Amino acid sequence: MNLTKLEDQLILHEGMRLNIYKDTVGIWTIGVGRNLEYVGLCTEAEARYLLRSDVLAIRGGLERSIPWAWVGDLNEVRQRVLLDMAFNMGVSGLMKFEKTLQHIADGRYEAASQEMLRSRWAYQVGQRAMTLSKMMATGHDD
Repeated sequence: MNLTKLEDQLILHEGMRLNIYKDTVGIWTIGVGRNLEYVGLCTEAEARYLLRSDVLAIRGGLERSIPWAWVGDLNEVRQRVLLDMAFNMGVSGLMKFEKTLQHIADGRYEAASQEMLRSRWAYQVGQRAMTLSKMMATGHDD
């Protein structure tokens, strides 16, 4: 069976809506007739697909907001710290960490990690901030 033709047919009949809406019988729905009350919001595979899309969008936002040349020179762990923080508070939120970002750009990772912990964000996210701060300071996951 040609799944693409079936998908196109279902889109024609069901329509495609990218926001949650109530269908003709009042059931919360999204996409192409996905009944959120009976099917559920999404599977783990779908959640990971959405996450990957969000991460790529965040990375794109960071690449436009930070001189990516110096970010690209960071090891993977420190890059992940920045992406994690931007995912959590948005790129614009991360951009408010001016001292932290300057310390990172200058290679002063311990100072950057301490600056991260001085923020309201650290208080709000608790252990996440502690973990990310340690990763920034050491450049390691553990």
